[in-house]
Amino acid sequence: ANDDSTAWVGLDNYEAIFSTGHFWSTLLNNFLWILIVPVASVAFGLAVAVLADKLSPAGENTAKSMIFLPMAISFVGAATIWGLVYAYNSPGEAQTGLLNAIVTTFGGDPQPWYQIDTARLNSLALMVILIWLQTGFAMVLISSAIKGVPEDTVEAGRVDGASEMRVFWQIVFPQVRPTLIAVLITVMILVLKVFDLIYVTTNGLYNSDVIANLFFRKLFTDQQAGQASAIVVVLLILVLPILVYQVKSFRQQEANR
Repeated sequence: ANDDSTAWVGLDNYEAIFSTGHFWSTLLNNFLWILIVPVASVAFGLAVAVLADKLSPAGENTAKSMIFLPMAISFVGAATIWGLVYAYNSPGEAQTGLLNAIVTTFGGDPQPWYQIDTARLNSLALMVILIWLQTGFAMVLISSAIKGVPEDTVEAGRVDGASEMRVFWQIVFPQVRPTLIAVLITVMILVLKVFDLIYVTTNGLYNSDVIANLFFRKLFTDQQAGQASAIVVVLLILVLPILVYQVKSFRQQEANR
């Protein structure tokens, strides 16, 4: 449809979005988010789950509670909190942002973390926020899977002389792999739809845009409903293969039980 959804325009909207460099830059940003955030969230969640499992019950509960706490914060709230961490004032002024306060304490110059688009450093800074939010989610599910590993298989490996590292990678890890994949896919779908963090922090400026935010801006700011619909279709096409794989993976797990 055209901008006000009153006439059919065929594939003109797709031609319009695919002919702009900004759309391709946005796709690249989404690819980087998909590549980095799910893997980092699962890796940190796995590390915390394994290390916390070695603590006393009280220590384990405390550690897990601290890591899981960000899950109770909305994306907008998290973006606001990290906005204080990344806050920037001109050189010579007092730095209220935590990172720049640390940088200037050691003699460095304050950095506009959100406004740096070289190598997409601002996108990486935003990814840190989502990783911080999702690590607790990954930790809870992975920890549950680790505790579900039969103790006799672990003890058998130890009796055979295997080190703790070898026990983990060759006995525990294969048994929790389905959970790792499920968490990875869940976070990946969330990443494809990420909007709040970008809207609150940069609103897609400085080469940090993502598909969901671009859709919002096309529809509500630019009043281009046709192009916004085309962007949503592209997002749906990107999500579908992941959803199909997740469904097949769950069915396979159920069949193996």
